[in-house]
Amino acid sequence: MRYNFEKERCSQSMRLLFLTLLLISCVGAGFFGDLATNVKNVFTGEQSLGAKLKNATVNAFRKLKIGERFKGMGSKILKTLKLTPQMMKSLKERLSKLRPIKHDHIKKEGDSINEINAKVNATEHLFQSDIALTKQQADMIAKEIEEEAAGVPRAKRQAFKDKNYPRTLWSAGVNYFFDKSATEDAIRVFKEEGCWSFVGRLGGKQDLSLGEGCESIGTAAHELGHALGFFHTMSRHDRNDYITVATQNVKPDWLDQFTLETTSTNDNYGMPYDYGSIMHYGGTSASANKKPTMVPFDTNYQETLGSPFISFIDLSMLNHHYGCKSKCDPKKSAQCSVGGFPHPRDCSRCVCPGGYGGKRCTERPAGCGKILQASAEFETLKDVVGKGGDVVEDFEMCNYWIQSPPGTQIEVKIVSFPRGIAIDGCPYAGVEIKTNKDQTLTGYR
Repeated sequence: MRYNFEKERCSQSMRLLFLTLLLISCVGAGFFGDLATNVKNVFTGEQSLGAKLKNATVNAFRKLKIGERFKGMGSKILKTLKLTPQMMKSLKERLSKLRPIKHDHIKKEGDSINEINAKVNATEHLFQSDIALTKQQADMIAKEIEEEAAGVPRAKRQAFKDKNYPRTLWSAGVNYFFDKSATEDAIRVFKEEGCWSFVGRLGGKQDLSLGEGCESIGTAAHELGHALGFFHTMSRHDRNDYITVATQNVKPDWLDQFTLETTSTNDNYGMPYDYGSIMHYGGTSASANKKPTMVPFDTNYQETLGSPFISFIDLSMLNHHYGCKSKCDPKKSAQCSVGGFPHPRDCSRCVCPGGYGGKRCTERPAGCGKILQASAEFETLKDVVGKGGDVVEDFEMCNYWIQSPPGTQIEVKIVSFPRGIAIDGCPYAGVEIKTNKDQTLTGYR
C-alpha cells in the first residue's frame, strides 16, 4: 500500500510544543502559570523575554572553567569511548549506508547550541557545551571518568538524582525573573555569552543564559530542561545500546560531550531511549570534519537527532520525576491508549504521544491533516512545510494517518523536499514518519 509525499516550502509553521510542556507539567505555579499564558509573545513586545534579554546586565557570576578541566581529561575520556572490534565494524557498516547530506548554515550566530557557544568561546566554562556545574558536581563527574577509565565498575544519569535528591527538585514550582526579585529560589534568565544552565535546583537564585542566537523556543526549552533536572539524553547509561559515538570525527577538545553518566545520579524510570528528545544533541554535534559523531543503530533516525521539540518521552519523564503522575488514581482516571498517561490537572483526559489526540489518545489530533487510505498504486500527497530559513516562534503540526487493510504494509516515499534547510533535527521544517510499535517514541525524520 503506497503513498508519495511531496513537500513544498511555505509560510506555514508548526505547533509550539514548548507550550505543551508548560501546560502539562504539574511542577507548580509561578513559572508555568505565567509563561504558559504569554508564551506566544515571549520573544516579542516591549515587556517580552527578547526585550529584557537585550537590556539584561552582564553576568556578575564567574563560572568555573569546567570545560578546560575536562579538556585536560581528554585521553581518559577517549579511553572510556573506545570501541571493540565488533562495534567498530558495525559502525563502519552503518556509516557506509548513511545517505550523504550536506548540512546548511542559516543563522550567523549558529544553528545549534554547540555552534552558538563555540562562536562566543563559552565552552571553556561549560560541561558538554552548555551545562554549568557546581564544584561538587564537577568533582563527582571527574571522579566517575577516572574510575571508568581505570576499569572500576560504575553505578548510571538522565534526570538528576544525586545524594541531595529530592532537594534538587523545584517542588514548590519554578519562579523566573529578569530584574530584582524577593523570591528565594528562582531562575534568573539573562543574556550572557551563549546558551547554558545549571542542572536541577541549586537553592537560591541560579542563572540561565539565553545569549545572542539562543532565542528560539527549542533552545530555551532545552536549557529549562537542564534547570528542571535533566542531563543530556546521549549521556544515558544505556546510550551504547542505541547509538555509537564515532570518535574519529569528534573534535579532540569536545570529547566530554559523549561521557556516559551513572546510576548513582540517574533514573530513567524504565522509559525507552528517544532519539527525538529535546535533550539530545544533533548527529554532527562536535564534528571536526562535518561527518557524523553519533550514529543510531537504526540509521533512519540520523536526522531525528537534535530535535527542537519537546518529545512525549521528555514530558512523561518530567512528570514522573516530579511525582505528577501520582496525582491521578489509576482506578478513577482515563484509560489511555498507545502509552499515554492521565493529565495531572485533569485525570479524566490523557496526555498523548505525538500524532494522537482525543480524551484517550484514540483519535487523530485536531487541526490540519487527515486520515488517508493507502492503495495498491502510489498516490501523491502534497503539503507545505516551514518558512524557508526563517526562525519561527509558533509551530503547527499536521497529522496524517495512513491506513491499510490487515496483513498489508504501507510504503511511503519522499519525492521532493525544500532545499537549504538541512539542519540536525529539522528545526526549520520536516516530515516525521512513525513506524515503531511503541508509538510513544519519536519517528524517522
